[in-house]
Amino acid sequence: MGQTQQTESCEEIDVKALQDMYKKFVTECPSGVLFLHEFKRFFGVDPTGEAAEYAESMFRAFDKNGDNTIDFLEFVAALNLVFRGDLEHKLRWSFKVYDKDGNGYVDRKELKSIIDSISRIKKCSKTDTDDSQLTIDEVVDRILEAVDTDGDGHISMEEFIKGAQQDPWVLNMLRLDMNPAAWVQEHRRKSAHF
Repeated sequence: MGQTQQTESCEEIDVKALQDMYKKFVTECPSGVLFLHEFKRFFGVDPTGEAAEYAESMFRAFDKNGDNTIDFLEFVAALNLVFRGDLEHKLRWSFKVYDKDGNGYVDRKELKSIIDSISRIKKCSKTDTDDSQLTIDEVVDRILEAVDTDGDGHISMEEFIKGAQQDPWVLNMLRLDMNPAAWVQEHRRKSAHF
């Protein structure tokens, strides 16, 4: 019986955490909805900085009903998915971030845009990896080659998920960080110590 309660509490958002999130949400957004500029401020993203385009893509993925705002329920649902969801659910969410026009496919231009944003964040935070030797176009080509199984130049959600699950390099390149501003700040702090 104790195990059931423990399992249920692990799968649900803690009530106190939910109350704290709501307080912050209402403080930041008295109107009850979050607009793009507020979303960027909420996550500490400079409106024109290296993480701005990335934050805009995340905003679109959070905005389930497409009204260009995020209400508290959309916000909590997205956070719950990102922080508590399994790999497939996280990849489904990541796919929505990549699919900027919402047509159900990620094309070369959309893929390049997000990969470029991620690359700029890494460069600004001085956390380049071995992959930094590849150009953005080379990374995009390599992902398309590995993931676009039917060769039509578009990545479906199924191709995206299957490709990421089968290739660790692709998974690493496609996986999105939930909070780009915190990620940048953390890596800047680390690089400042060297």
